[in-house]
Amino acid sequence: MGNIPVCDADRIAAENSERYHVRDWGNGYFSVNSKGHLCVLPEKREDGPTIDFLEVIAEIKNLKVSFPTVIRFHDILRSQVRLLNTTFRSVIDECEYQGQFLGVYPVKVNQMREVVEEIIDAGQPFAYGLEAGSKPELLAVLAYNDNRQALTILNGYKDEDYIRLALLGRRLERKIIIVVERFSEISLIIRLAKELGVEPMLGFRAKLSAHGTGRWAGASGERAKFGLTCSEILSGVALLREQGMAHCLKLLHFHVGSQIPDIRFIKEAITEAGRIFVDLVALGLPLEYFDVGGGLGIDYDGSRSASESSRNYNLEEYAFDIVDSLQYVCDQAGIAHPHIVSESGRFVTAHHSCVITNVIDNINQTFNKTSTGLCTEREAGEHNLVVTMRASSHDLDEHNYQEIFNDIQQCKDDALSAFRFGVISLSERARIETLYWETLARIQKIVAGQAFIPEQLQRLGELQASQYLCNFSIFQSAADSWAIGQLLPIMPVMRLDEQPEVSCSLVDITCDSDGKINRFIAKSGCDKTLALHALNPGEDYYIGIFLTGAYQDVMGDMHNLFGRLNEVHIYCDDDDPTDFYIEETIKGTSAQQVLTTMQYNPESMARTIKKEIDQQVHQGKILPREGVRLVDFYENCLADYTYLKF
Repeated sequence: MGNIPVCDADRIAAENSERYHVRDWGNGYFSVNSKGHLCVLPEKREDGPTIDFLEVIAEIKNLKVSFPTVIRFHDILRSQVRLLNTTFRSVIDECEYQGQFLGVYPVKVNQMREVVEEIIDAGQPFAYGLEAGSKPELLAVLAYNDNRQALTILNGYKDEDYIRLALLGRRLERKIIIVVERFSEISLIIRLAKELGVEPMLGFRAKLSAHGTGRWAGASGERAKFGLTCSEILSGVALLREQGMAHCLKLLHFHVGSQIPDIRFIKEAITEAGRIFVDLVALGLPLEYFDVGGGLGIDYDGSRSASESSRNYNLEEYAFDIVDSLQYVCDQAGIAHPHIVSESGRFVTAHHSCVITNVIDNINQTFNKTSTGLCTEREAGEHNLVVTMRASSHDLDEHNYQEIFNDIQQCKDDALSAFRFGVISLSERARIETLYWETLARIQKIVAGQAFIPEQLQRLGELQASQYLCNFSIFQSAADSWAIGQLLPIMPVMRLDEQPEVSCSLVDITCDSDGKINRFIAKSGCDKTLALHALNPGEDYYIGIFLTGAYQDVMGDMHNLFGRLNEVHIYCDDDDPTDFYIEETIKGTSAQQVLTTMQYNPESMARTIKKEIDQQVHQGKILPREGVRLVDFYENCLADYTYLKF
């Protein structure tokens, strides 16, 4: 905290909590403490257990685990499972709804074994089940979802092996429901069920006209790739009746998108699907389950709006609208209330996981003079363009900043042309550019205090922004941020009792120009820069990328052969002085592992390098002792973490 008075530090910490929207996106799990550190509140109580990120980082260092690191807070994962189930149960009781809530976790959202195991354990009292959408996921689900009361929902396109695996689950007396996604699957299921002598539990996925909004709206509507039209549903019912298997149809399913920002579209979908449900029951079909699919959003940007990165409702409203809308439709038709199934994986997993990375360097045009020692003072015989740029910089004041801005823009353009034609030297161009960026920085400070900012100067902050070089790969750890412009909460986990005065974008250590984040949460939409602290020489500076537990953990690629991150699994322990303990660390992928994935042979590569070094030793160009060290160094690099070490 240095010399900052305690009262000022507390005020600044509160301002930073507001600046980074911690309360808005944190869902009660995150706060800033009196030390200026970001903390986790596993029980959502300020007076409860509090896990300090800086204490977690210190313990990670003691364990010799390198950054960047994925940190999983398993208590948050368990809390979200409980919250989802208890909220639906409470709403059901309040509405006197006669069915039950039987949720399932879609494994595709985060297939990590530790995550799935935790969810199954936390969901045991609620008969919380699993959903699979592929054969590998089904193989995992069969092995892990052994709760006879919990559902297993099977989505996705299916071949014979997929269906045989599902029927194996029925042989094991599991409540496995095969959801028909396309009409041709019905005949295949009938044939295999009769061949194996197993009675399946079936569901139909309805292709609704109602559709969601946001990035994943394409998963719904009449052009959706999954689901049966109304005519296909009726034809499917007729086919099941013909084969004496109509009694196997137990569930109606629909899906209107992965992250629904506007509650209106959920209501519309429930009403439309509810009408289909009651009409099928009226045809004598023994439907028991109404599967609302996914779509329960989370508030990435904390705006509580219908924007793509937010939602204009909370969990209680979501549950109430589902229960109330379905109850109304069923009561109108005079049929029993079905059990409600949801596949709310994003809500369950997003908050529990974050990426912590260290900032390596600051890339900033205005730092050139300081970092290189370049002299911009007058020199004999220098070109007039250098003189002009220096004079413009010297004449700048708060009254002529627009004029000076225009002058230095013209001078910089002229200097570039002059350099191309060999009129000025590299040294003169460097001095002109250094003076240009220094002058822009001074103009920006003047403009910041003006009530009106000319349009030309409104982008000065962005032009002057630093680029903080962070030790991670956006393609591996924040894939949605790169691929679809998803806003993710990003903030420092330390020094929050100090004012952040450096406007930044973030760049990663890949060699790809797309390896950057320049969209950040703001009060109105998003900003292209994020306020961070100046880097102190010799001092680590850590930032966190949050809400990465849904999809980001499992969607990353190996661009530049940067592999999976190290993982640290945290559990709350109120009896421990730090209120936590590290239950497990999982090593990220090594260089040889990612190379093997790409069909390289690290052992052969090491032999080749050793052979080359041995030849240099025999020729007397490398000393034998040095040769041994070089071979060991190459082999150690193969076995080591793919990220940078400092």
